[in-house]
Amino acid sequence: MAYAYDRKAPKQAANLSVNRDLLNAARESGVNLSAALEEVLAEKVAAARREKWVKENGAAIAAYNDFVAENGLASDGMRSF
Repeated sequence: MAYAYDRKAPKQAANLSVNRDLLNAARESGVNLSAALEEVLAEKVAAARREKWVKENGAAIAAYNDFVAENGLASDGMRSF
């Protein structure tokens, strides 16, 4: 699995505000808050980067799809199915 950040980078303290009931429930459930936050942040960063990539490359993707729709793929004649 590729990560959107350096997993070996040093930890840094951060001050956060969290819903008190949620925080208490997480602590009572034995949830590792730091690990949970890192996991969700990594997912959010990856999603934001994917969305940005699609926006930046949307025109090229559409142009390629139009080309293939009109001309087919170069490998179409090589298919055995």
